[in-house]
Amino acid sequence: MLKDYFPILVMLVMAVGFGVTMIFLSSIAGRKRPTATKESPYECGSIPVGTARIRFDVKFYLVAILFILFDLEVVFLWPWAVLFIERLGLFGLVEVAIFVGILLVGFVYAWRKGALEWQ
Repeated sequence: MLKDYFPILVMLVMAVGFGVTMIFLSSIAGRKRPTATKESPYECGSIPVGTARIRFDVKFYLVAILFILFDLEVVFLWPWAVLFIERLGLFGLVEVAIFVGILLVGFVYAWRKGALEWQ
């Protein structure tokens, strides 16, 4: 059973090895010319003002959670789309229509409540 996972282990070791090797080579071969400008914090092309520890509005978190919620729809629709042609047929179509309908009701509810507005 372990020999079935051996190719995955080899690929993982190769990926980690490649990443470590590239970081090591860039630290050796890369130019090192630090200046005050290069060492200063960068904030969208403007000089940083104030502290980074400010409070965010709750709307920011609400929009982020709603994005994750509705983005997960794709995770559940992808396997359905792959299996639809082969096995699911009409039952699968009705099932996913109910799923998308429930998501649509939640989306319309969030939209009507103004959860997607920034101001």
